[in-house]
Amino acid sequence: MNRRKWLLILLLLTLRISSFAQQSDPIEHVWYNEEQTAKVQVYKAVDGKYYGKIVWLKVPLKDGKPKVDDKNPKEARRNDPLIGLLILKKFKKTDDNTYEDGTIYDPKNGKTYDCTIKHNGNKLNVRGYVGFSLLGRTTVWTLAD
Repeated sequence: MNRRKWLLILLLLTLRISSFAQQSDPIEHVWYNEEQTAKVQVYKAVDGKYYGKIVWLKVPLKDGKPKVDDKNPKEARRNDPLIGLLILKKFKKTDDNTYEDGTIYDPKNGKTYDCTIKHNGNKLNVRGYVGFSLLGRTTVWTLAD
């Protein structure tokens, strides 16, 4: 192949890769929780739903060891490290800035709540609730990356 064809192929591949990068969803980033004690990476999985896992802790150690999910209701999971823990699960995008039908796990108390997420620029309004959305609490996460 001559040089011109190689340059054309390289240009097309670059354009194709950049178009994939631009197609990511606005919540697919790393976010600080409200207290800025943790960062959560939100991503779209192969099932088309959105998930989030803890990727950083301000204080990652307790007694010289990585913090674990010691409040988990499943005893077998209580030694799972908090870093890497999946806390947002199965969110469906319902409009340009709303994600619903998911759950959020709170490792501080070991409870899982129904949850909705609303994207608003550099912020996520994360609302956990039991039963009805009116009976819940909203925390505001800020963009970390």
